[in-house]
Amino acid sequence: MCFLSGFLGTSKELWSIRYWGPLFYLCLINYFLKYFYTGFIYEVTLRASGLGSAMAVGFYLMTFNNGWKVFGMYVVALTFFHFSEFMAVALTNPKTVTIDSFILNHSVQYALAAVASWIEWAVEFYFFPEMKLNFWLSELGVMMCIGGEMLRKKAMFTAKTNFTHTVQFVKRPEHRLVTHGVYALCRHPSYVGWFYWSIGTQVILLNPVCVGIYALASWAFFRERVYAEEMTLLAFFGPEYEAYQKQVGTGLPFISGYRQGEGERDVRGDHWSY
Repeated sequence: MCFLSGFLGTSKELWSIRYWGPLFYLCLINYFLKYFYTGFIYEVTLRASGLGSAMAVGFYLMTFNNGWKVFGMYVVALTFFHFSEFMAVALTNPKTVTIDSFILNHSVQYALAAVASWIEWAVEFYFFPEMKLNFWLSELGVMMCIGGEMLRKKAMFTAKTNFTHTVQFVKRPEHRLVTHGVYALCRHPSYVGWFYWSIGTQVILLNPVCVGIYALASWAFFRERVYAEEMTLLAFFGPEYEAYQKQVGTGLPFISGYRQGEGERDVRGDHWSY
């Protein structure tokens, strides 16, 4: 209907179909999902259909020639990331897949960061609409997101059952140290991928303030995660991981991780998903 409006005009009736139609569709699809599925499967389909619908809106916004275009690109990148996280876990480590694998409920901080980026985009689009017209820069952000996504998903498919969304403090019998593939390039490719993906989303939105804030916040977050994880990895694998540390860097700027014999510092008790 959005495309037909270009040929049929924008009558009051068409406007109704154009904007209320998708809402009716969402209610209808939710009804059918609830009718056919229950429990875990329903929760999965509900989130997947919601992300797909949001992505469709993003593609529609990309047809505009103003600030809405960059917001549409951002929505597509964001929804694809969360859907692909669930799919990657389901394909590589199905025993651990849960609703949380979508990481939509990552943390309060994650949600606040997203809202802050929307507010900055909206304020700048309203007062300085020309700021949101550097589409070539947004496309650079898209490339950052694609590169980050590819690196992170490659890490997940390489590690397979050794990959989890939370730091593990108990070694499982099947737990193995992965040092091949992308892990031969950096010790934490999934972190590196997410780090540059998160900054890329703000480059897409052309948010100068949030680009800096996201870079600093992501760096601080992953600095702590790497430190906490490497304490456990050294406990799990000992000299094997210590030798790996000497050969391969973390991949994150100015983050060296935890070294054997280094004085321990406080680590957060709530282990966010990553």
